[in-house]
Amino acid sequence: MHRIVRPATPRASLCSATALALAICAAPPSASAATPHPLHAFASVTISPDGARVAAIESDEAVVDGASVRQHLILRDVRGGRVREVALPCAPSTDCVPSEPTWSPDGKKLVFVLKAPKSKHRALYSASPTASGDAAIVPKRVLDFVGTLEDPRFSPHGDLAVLATAGARKEIGATQAGAPIVGEIGAVADEQRIALVRPSGTLAFASPPNLFVYEYDWRPDGRGFVGTAAPGNGDNNWWVAKLYTFAIVSGAARVVFAPPSPQLQLADPRVSPDGRYVAFIGGIMSDFGSTGGDVYLVALASSEGTATATRRKEDALDLTADARFSATSLAWDCRSATLRFSALQGSDTTIRAFAPDAIETASKGASERELWRAPQTISSRDAAFSQACATDTSAVVRQDYEHPPEIAIGAVGAWNDLTHANAAVLAATEARSITWKSDGYDVAGWLLAPRRLDASKKYPLIVDVHGGPSAASTPRFVGRGVVRDLLLAGDFIFFPNPRGSFGQGEAFARANVRDFGYGDLRDDLAGIDAAENVAPVDDARLGITGGSYGGFMTMWAVTQTQRFKAGVAGAGLSDWISYYGQNGIDEWMIPFFGASAYDDPAAYRKSSPIDFIKNVKTPVFAYVGERDVETPAAQSLEFWHALETLHVPTQLVIYEGEGHGIRSAAHRADVQKRTLAWFARYLK
Repeated sequence: MHRIVRPATPRASLCSATALALAICAAPPSASAATPHPLHAFASVTISPDGARVAAIESDEAVVDGASVRQHLILRDVRGGRVREVALPCAPSTDCVPSEPTWSPDGKKLVFVLKAPKSKHRALYSASPTASGDAAIVPKRVLDFVGTLEDPRFSPHGDLAVLATAGARKEIGATQAGAPIVGEIGAVADEQRIALVRPSGTLAFASPPNLFVYEYDWRPDGRGFVGTAAPGNGDNNWWVAKLYTFAIVSGAARVVFAPPSPQLQLADPRVSPDGRYVAFIGGIMSDFGSTGGDVYLVALASSEGTATATRRKEDALDLTADARFSATSLAWDCRSATLRFSALQGSDTTIRAFAPDAIETASKGASERELWRAPQTISSRDAAFSQACATDTSAVVRQDYEHPPEIAIGAVGAWNDLTHANAAVLAATEARSITWKSDGYDVAGWLLAPRRLDASKKYPLIVDVHGGPSAASTPRFVGRGVVRDLLLAGDFIFFPNPRGSFGQGEAFARANVRDFGYGDLRDDLAGIDAAENVAPVDDARLGITGGSYGGFMTMWAVTQTQRFKAGVAGAGLSDWISYYGQNGIDEWMIPFFGASAYDDPAAYRKSSPIDFIKNVKTPVFAYVGERDVETPAAQSLEFWHALETLHVPTQLVIYEGEGHGIRSAAHRADVQKRTLAWFARYLK
């Protein structure tokens, strides 16, 4: 067990990816004497190639429940302190949201995508940050497009590409609200393709129409790309995606690596500066965008088709086999060809590196060196840190539970704060990492305590189970929202990372396969015991909450134990059999269950809360989005109906137009109000 040590300068924060995040990500605040100032948030931080400027999407928390927040695209000079805003043409609307900005190789242009409010149109804009003066920068529109535009990227030679979906029926990603389920089902699928942006303001597609491309990277010669892709439904097929090369001239797509196991998903493909290799993160992953696994390396073929390395180009070499950490992002150093990666290691984030000679002679379990490690969460546009190609300077947003967000710059691991926007924001908690034994596993989690405690009293504890299950609760500052209000009300909050979580290597991440709800619940319950050993927790006043897989765990836990006195389930899951036929992403289930629900129904039935529903005595509030693709509203409706029939106190709210995550500020405020009232009623 260890406490976070307060650093000399403030540290960082963005919204939590833990169980309550479905409600509180960028949630509107409750008034609190502990936070007299709104929290200033930083996202998509990226440093210019020369290290002179940092761009970020920034916003302040709302001061009224249910109010929307306006986002700003801000440029900050690393030296001199000049701050300028890019004047978004649809501002001051809170629906005017820029995409992650990206720099041209010469640092003279900053490119971003803008979605017009209440429109299916996207526009690509270019801003010139090198102009003198302090006036707002007026961007130039490069192109208009009917559909979605994602992830603009420059080649080393200055050519621009983007992921484009013509006439998209919904926003990209399974967590977005689904398209209306009408007409012939499955007849039409959105196709996200790599496209070149022509100087004339038009797009030229560079990947074939039969593949949905998820992530991509330029090859350094500018003649093609490497990316992950799969045919068919883009929401559903990420779990079976393969690694491809795409040639601009011929338009050919060639598979360079196909995962040999359903338990190997691919993420974050990054091409080496010399073009000889592509690195990616591979492992068992339950959600696109929630990345964790081992670092793999594939030798690419040259344009003549000959292998550029001694190993066969069809092989993918696991550089971190048997490691006790989970890699989360990759970044090649453009000057030295060093491969650096971030990873979760227990309660810490670490940055590690393979030197070029280690890449050349790599074998399974190749040695790497640790550059930095701390109990913090760091982030930037593409990876854990954004690196300036011409210097050693990097930029991050860094955070932990007790220190609010700031942008920091410097050499990797030697960062100093560039901003002090949250110096007046006070923490609502004292956090500590705790570890415990469960079934022979070393399990870890975070315990958040209220600031003011009476030594003569015991307090409620609410267990917040993260989604996934392939994910982890990491140290993020607790801004205004339901977690903060629970802490201010005198509740302890516990974030366990049971088996199935990232942070302890692939064996630990796979330890819940065909065992949903059993070993991981034992881990969570043993973690509660560990928390009670170090904190004044009242075991008679335990609550449980979670979103997505955490919503399932909430519904499951109350069927398996009477220990919890209240539950709040966001986007939960009550019946794995019916879920298999209802959800839009059934491919994710095969790696975890080993077969479909039609081939092995017993594996699904044994973990279904509905089969144990008559054990429930715990009051449960459930909420879900009307158009949730990942966990359809019917799952929460089924659970609510059963509790109503059994006369167990329950409540269900289905939020109109929402997907897998509550995005409307008004809806988030309603979830927060209802959650606080539910726990207050049954735990006080």
